[in-house]
Amino acid sequence: MADDGYRVGVMGATGAVGTTILRLLHERGFPASEVVGYASERSAGKELEWGGGTLTVQALNDETIQGCDVVLSSPGGAVSAEWSPRFVEAGATVVDNTSYWRMHDDVPLVVAGVNDEAAEDHRGIVANPNCTTMTALMALAPIHRAVGLERLIVSSYQAVSGTGQKAIEELRAQAKAILAGEEMPAPAVYPRQIAFNVLPQVESFKDGDDYTTEERKVMAETRKILGFGEEVGISATCARVPVFVGHSESINLQTREDLSPEECRALLAEAVGVQVVDNPSGAEYPLAIDAAGQDDVLVGRIRRDPSHERTLNIWVAGDNLRKGAATNAVQVAELLAERGWLLSQR
Repeated sequence: MADDGYRVGVMGATGAVGTTILRLLHERGFPASEVVGYASERSAGKELEWGGGTLTVQALNDETIQGCDVVLSSPGGAVSAEWSPRFVEAGATVVDNTSYWRMHDDVPLVVAGVNDEAAEDHRGIVANPNCTTMTALMALAPIHRAVGLERLIVSSYQAVSGTGQKAIEELRAQAKAILAGEEMPAPAVYPRQIAFNVLPQVESFKDGDDYTTEERKVMAETRKILGFGEEVGISATCARVPVFVGHSESINLQTREDLSPEECRALLAEAVGVQVVDNPSGAEYPLAIDAAGQDDVLVGRIRRDPSHERTLNIWVAGDNLRKGAATNAVQVAELLAERGWLLSQR
């Protein structure tokens, strides 16, 4: 670390999450002496906005990766698998947004404000959870700490920005064509039309598995972060909806100790990073368009499940690019720096 701050790398700097990370580093005042953006060879030399000025994107190579204290990584799993360890060898601590490292036993999986202490035991890489998992756990972790969780059924309604910029463009192009009465371009990013539709598939199906890879992530990552064993039942169904930004989730949760809707609202109202929006008769409930652009997760529609004891239904919405990805990565980097847990501080 230089006297005036940390040298920060952003891997995947030109992508939707990477550009959001750059903006948040400035907005949150992360103590950076220098920020270096990394991307593919074809993006090298591109100018990106940073802190009122610009930075020039660099390609990844053995020379350019030297000297970073912390790297916020969102370049895709294959790139992270190769380059995150190389950054660590060069002395950097990597906070990684891809799916590649999340379930490695020696890599902490951290939601800032939920399981901060897990970050201390890193060996150079700290993983950021899936955006769907992250949004859910901001509401579920306070409940679990208070009364314990026994069973979860999660149904997600996920924005196309979770797939990347090309998915946003696909939704926009399809919607524009339909509204103009023109021939719709063939789906390319998704297997079926996304405009004015709901796809009960997020990511892919592996041979012999009726659950998608996204659904498996939600179940496995929730267990790892909250320390659940098989005694806690978890089931997930993930759908893609024609929304640009903001994941919404319907969660059915059974608790060990009884928790009334009123007690749940009061509990979540005190939770950091959560806003309770729960006046359905006044059309006040969590909306993806309201969650977009902010870091807090919105929770509402808190009510009893009349079919089962000690069970509630809640509705959650969060910005998948911010708290679901970029904000949490920056918060984890802040946590590592503040507590002296970066490799360069050891």
